[in-house]
Order: sequence, then C-alpha cells, then structure tokens
Amino acid sequence: MTEGITSVRILIIDDEEQIRRFLRISLKSQGYQVIEAETADEGIELAATRTPDLIVLDLGLPDADGKSVLTELRHWSTVPVMILSVRASESEKVAVLDAGANDYVTKPFGIQEFLARVRNLLRPRATTMPDAGIYDDGYLHIDLVKRLVSVTGEQVHLTRKEFAILKMLVSSPDQVITQTQLLREIWGPTHVDDTHYLRNFVGRIRQKLRDDSGEPRYVRTEPGVGYRFIDCRGDCRSPAQPGQS
Repeated sequence: MTEGITSVRILIIDDEEQIRRFLRISLKSQGYQVIEAETADEGIELAATRTPDLIVLDLGLPDADGKSVLTELRHWSTVPVMILSVRASESEKVAVLDAGANDYVTKPFGIQEFLARVRNLLRPRATTMPDAGIYDDGYLHIDLVKRLVSVTGEQVHLTRKEFAILKMLVSSPDQVITQTQLLREIWGPTHVDDTHYLRNFVGRIRQKLRDDSGEPRYVRTEPGVGYRFIDCRGDCRSPAQPGQS
C-alpha cells in the first residue's frame, strides 16, 4: 500500500461490534488506519481529537440518534461523512443528506461498493473539483465560468436552468445532491416538492449530453433522493458514438 493511503484515518461510529469488525478488516486490508467508537459521545470526541479523514456513521446509536451527531459535526467540521444504516426510507436518506452527510449506504451492503464509495469521498478536492471551473474528460467539456458545454467538440446549448442543475452537480462530483437542494437553490423554497420539474430537466440534460437514460454514465439517479455527477476523467469508457454498437 502507498504511504498516501496508509496515512488516511477513518473513524467508524457504530454500536454493532460485528459491523465494526467487518469494516475494520476490510478497510485495513486496503491500507487505511481505522479508529472506532460505539457511542455518539465517544464518536464526537474522537472526531475532535483524532482528526479523521472520513467518518462512517450509524444512525441507530445507543445514546443518541446519528442525525444529532451529524448536526454536531457540521457545526465545526467539513470532514466527509458516510451514513451507514438499516433505515432505507427515501425521506430518511433525504433528511440526512440535506443535513450535511456526503453519502448514504443501506445495510446490508456489498463491501466492494462500500470501498468504492470510500475512495470517492477520500478523493482530494483539488483533483475532483473542476480545475479553474473546467471539466474535460476528452468527450464532455464543461466550462463553468464561460457557461459553455460541448460533446466531442460540438457545442451543446443548455437553458439557464439546465446549466444551473449541471453546474451544481459538476461542482460536487461523485456526491449526491438531493432533489430538495436542487429545487431550493434553482427554483426557490416554494418549489421543493416539485420533483417532476427536476425529472424533466434532468432528462433533457441527459439527452443533450448524449447520456443513455437507461444507463447514464454522467448524471446518475439516486432513486427518490437526488442525483450525482460521475467524474469520468481517466477511468470511464467513452460512450458509443452514433452508429456504433
């Protein structure tokens, strides 16, 4: 393992010993340092004193709800937080993502997907955020400053709201932006329930980016929760061009 990975510290806040052990073994096998807490109070203390690079947080803790831990953390920390919970309702996911969580994984879960999400959250912001407001993977080019979008060199026209949606997603690559966040920011607080607006606009964005609506590579849907923009620089296959199989 590289020195960069072995210096990464991950805090697990979960009262289930079996879950902590499973995650500890899996994370250490990838070279990460792991620290553990089984209560909310202990987790907050370790978050303050051990400066983890990522926190994996269970919602069902014995001394407090995990959402209160998240709220406390967000008062003084911007460390990425991944929620790990048996609670699978859309409203629960939306609530914690709106409260500042960076990702949400439902128990039971596959370890490979979990590790992939860990890697996404640990990507240095300097490399995942578009450099100087520019995203370019050789197929899709987005200039957030000049408000220009092109696909294979051909300019794509987006309406003002379409571009605003894409900008919010591209500015936080690989992270979920909830429907509520998008609607509040772009349409205003009186439209947070108008999810049909958002679905229609996202559909048009995908069409203009030639993004397969059945299996999109750029704008992915988190059902009932929101959307995420997938950063394809360096590790995504180019989509098939018209006429290709």
